[in-house]
Amino acid sequence: MREVYFIKQNKEKWLGIEQVVQGKIKKNPDDLSSLYINLVNDLSFAQTYYPKSNTTVYLNHLSSQIFQKIYKTKRVEENRLIYFFKTEVPLIVYENRRYLVYSFLFFIFFMLIGVLSAIYDNEFANLILSRGYVNMTIENIKNGNAVGVYQDGSTWGSTIGITFNNIIVGAKLYIYGITCGIGTLYLLMHNSIMVGTFQYFFYQHGALGDSARGIWLHGAFEIFSMVVEGMCGLILGTSILFPKTLSRFNSFKNGFKNSFKIFLSTIPFTICAGILEGYVTRHALEMPLILNLVIIFGCLGIIGFYYFVYPRIVNRRIKNLINDAIL
Repeated sequence: MREVYFIKQNKEKWLGIEQVVQGKIKKNPDDLSSLYINLVNDLSFAQTYYPKSNTTVYLNHLSSQIFQKIYKTKRVEENRLIYFFKTEVPLIVYENRRYLVYSFLFFIFFMLIGVLSAIYDNEFANLILSRGYVNMTIENIKNGNAVGVYQDGSTWGSTIGITFNNIIVGAKLYIYGITCGIGTLYLLMHNSIMVGTFQYFFYQHGALGDSARGIWLHGAFEIFSMVVEGMCGLILGTSILFPKTLSRFNSFKNGFKNSFKIFLSTIPFTICAGILEGYVTRHALEMPLILNLVIIFGCLGIIGFYYFVYPRIVNRRIKNLINDAIL
């Protein structure tokens, strides 16, 4: 069968499924399963005869959306908050995983720009970090206390201020995606260059090890969350730029809904980063090195698992559940 005829023959059915996914048409669980079976059959046909076609990509995307809706409709009674973090967010992250990769690549690229700029321009650190901060930190390093800046102020006051500021920065990274992603990339560039410059500055003054022991205690959660928030902004931006088969407005609504849920999932990590920075980082150089490493790599492992590994596990589990239900 020619692809054009295949599309013409099934177009109305697929558009109807889109209406169901968007919530414009209500279906009971049995009807949803029937729709999914038909869609899987169409996807299998397309994968066989048009493997590199946009039709196959479209059907694969649509099938992933409908099985999320089936599972959400059929799921057993479960605390909504637990379901949100345990199933809903990981499925959305899996579906948009390429944007997480893009955000990480941009972060690494911009961070390297910060490092190279600091290497070739001695004034770059003063420009990015401010001359006052640089002079104060150099003095702290000379006094053998590279993380002295984190010891100012009360623990609870620092925690509240830092957490609030980090949430605002993350929200901007996300919301600025409405500029078709340009605002998100600009903020991600600014923060990534700052991270690169910051780390090279300590290396330049022989305190990279001490700074890493302190900064990455909270930075593991804080920086990783920043990258995920950049991912949210990219999702929002591309939903406007590339609506695919949807109207631009409906594409934006879907992009906003999905990216907002991912953004919300970063809030607990941001709060934990604020608590660590307010209460733990100030004691970084007094702690045994092994404890620093356990906290740093433990935080990296937790957040890395949640956004990179766990979504694949959930996606595989849901597919198995649906296939078992269909069979």
